[in-house]
Amino acid sequence: MTTVNTETTTAQATAVPTQFDPDKAGAFVGKVVTDCAATVSVALAVIGDQLGLYRALAGGEPLTSTEVAERTHTSERYVREWLINQAAAGYLDYHPATQRYALPAERAVALLAGDSPFYVGGALMIALAMTKAEPRIRENFRTGAGMGWGEHDPYMFEGCERLFRPGYLANLVQSWIPALDGVQAKLERGAQVADIGCGHGASTIILAKAYPNSCFYGFDGHPVSIERACALAQEAGVADRVTFEVAKGTDYPGSGYDLVTYFDCLHDMGDPANSIRHTREVLAPNGTVLLVEPAAGAHIEDNFNPVGQFYSGASVLVCTPNALATGTEAIGTVATDDAVRTVVEQGGLSRFRRVLETPLNRIFEARI
Repeated sequence: MTTVNTETTTAQATAVPTQFDPDKAGAFVGKVVTDCAATVSVALAVIGDQLGLYRALAGGEPLTSTEVAERTHTSERYVREWLINQAAAGYLDYHPATQRYALPAERAVALLAGDSPFYVGGALMIALAMTKAEPRIRENFRTGAGMGWGEHDPYMFEGCERLFRPGYLANLVQSWIPALDGVQAKLERGAQVADIGCGHGASTIILAKAYPNSCFYGFDGHPVSIERACALAQEAGVADRVTFEVAKGTDYPGSGYDLVTYFDCLHDMGDPANSIRHTREVLAPNGTVLLVEPAAGAHIEDNFNPVGQFYSGASVLVCTPNALATGTEAIGTVATDDAVRTVVEQGGLSRFRRVLETPLNRIFEARI
């Protein structure tokens, strides 16, 4: 006997409008096809990054599919259509006369130069990792439950480091620290710094290399990330002045911190005001809090752009679920300046200002 599923989906139950503009409908279908093609290409781009396919093409010499496969020890049959997809996506150039593919220098920088502010490899990894959470997040829509950071695909953790590290390298020491009132001089003389939600420790290590007279403590609730941060500190030669420890933002150890930093993590917390409250308690007199948050507009429509599209999607798939898994408040990735200010003031810090911004981030200073 065949069992029939009688549950009707929303799409099936919705009546099709009797009057609509076919041209506008066709244009929208074209957009959806473009989005679907881009989603597939993101997965293939990550494959190209992981298997060294881009690096093989970065020498300037156009290559055939056979040559790419030979240089990367991969299957030509898979490489063949990978190249077609990447050329169709605009990542590679194709030369019909020779049936060869090339990776122009400008795209090679974006795909391969991990320290460059143009680098996009981390964004590709995060985008792919986020889609893998869809079944869990779909159920969360019904239940209101959360999903912890550590439950995501491992690409999420590496991708996050690779996405934000180039921006930290380009801005943190050069402009963000100098924009804070009196902080640079303290770090140069010797200060105590706590980096909350440090992840793999990219921000902590950058600061430690720039200010050798100061001591740095990185805290994160994800043990795997802390383990990786310790290894990276050893590689960078700063393990003598950097300590990483598994701890939550609401009860991390220590006191007398001249600077406490939150790099792209306050919005992930389920009790952000309580974290700020704890930070207020462990700040040294005249201490400073540096908050780096994703770029977002003051009004909903200000986020109707690619950055806003990416960050609002990340809020649904990653940041809000983590906040709900660890507490009851979820300010979200596209929280306005006023929303961030409210959290900071609830935590007991009365002086708050936005000091700078980049295409991906807003930089705030808070003090008692």
